[in-house]
Amino acid sequence: MIIGVPKEIKNNENRVALTPAGAAEMINNGHSVYVQAAAGEGSGFADEEYTAAGAVILPTIEEVYAIAEMIIKVKEPIASEYPLIKKDQLLFTYFHFASSEPLTHAMIERQAICLAYETVEKTDRSLPLLVPMSEVAGRMSIQEGAKYLEKPLKGRGILLGGVPGVPPAKVLVLGGGIVGTQAAKMAAGLGAQVTIMDISLPRLRQLDDIMPANVTTIMSNSYNIKKAITDTDLIIGAVLIPGAKAPHLIKRDMLKSMRPGTVLVDVAVDQGGCIETCSPTTHENPTFIIDDIVHYCVANMPGAVPYTSTLALTNATLPYAVQLANKGWQKACAENEELKKGLNIANGKILYKGVAEAWNLPFNEELVLENAVC
Repeated sequence: MIIGVPKEIKNNENRVALTPAGAAEMINNGHSVYVQAAAGEGSGFADEEYTAAGAVILPTIEEVYAIAEMIIKVKEPIASEYPLIKKDQLLFTYFHFASSEPLTHAMIERQAICLAYETVEKTDRSLPLLVPMSEVAGRMSIQEGAKYLEKPLKGRGILLGGVPGVPPAKVLVLGGGIVGTQAAKMAAGLGAQVTIMDISLPRLRQLDDIMPANVTTIMSNSYNIKKAITDTDLIIGAVLIPGAKAPHLIKRDMLKSMRPGTVLVDVAVDQGGCIETCSPTTHENPTFIIDDIVHYCVANMPGAVPYTSTLALTNATLPYAVQLANKGWQKACAENEELKKGLNIANGKILYKGVAEAWNLPFNEELVLENAVC
């Protein structure tokens, strides 16, 4: 199969979908790899490393899309890429269709095969290709939140861990999954007073067992959230419903009950966000203020630490990418239920229920079953 790796062109996205080591693995399996010039530079990988691995460097993104049967990316295609996508071309990347109706319609119209990292799912319901970036984003949420709590950046002017004789900041984490767990660990490690909320009692029991003494677990419901936000300094939105829009746990009218300078970091923003007032921002302009509350809503947080993120992502995606290249997407999805759940759009049809429900579009479950026996 001919594999294409374009340079990411989303604002301040420095990750690359395939490392030189990943390119070498693809080539060792008998495939051709074409990488756009400078695609890996932001992550610390020079073109020469790709050519040494056996890949071919192409000067433009147009050439990569034109030659490739399978495109491997990090972030969803943006509008300038839509016309480059060919019918029946396989795209393997993060899509987050439930947060972008234009992207959904564009991929339907292009009749591309869209296999989304974020909905590849194991039998235990874990999301193996979302986990590494969720780990990075969860840890980064505290790093960024602590920074924006500083007064020059319009925060409350509070040090996360406090100092002797001065109490630490209060951190509220909404969601006890991968993002929430990593955020709570980081905040606790810095000495903050942390509260983590989730709707699953078994999960809260697990967290209570593994977290240090400065982390409190509380059942997530509207009453408890409204009560907690009144004296919290940093709030992390870490709620995920795979492939679907995140629920709004904090509404606009709730901002008025928060203290001025409170910081909100909505890690779920690329799935619509779990804070109603959040909308996607970039690393170039990461924050905005509503009712004196600082909102940090960068949709590609791991892109700020591309070396770490690229290695972590490739470790997870490469085995699946090799299967897709070796077998073709139909056979690979027929033989691997995890990959089959990653199919979001194919042949102009929506194959993932959460995406169809997000935009009130037809869900084609029958086509999934049909493709599974191709």
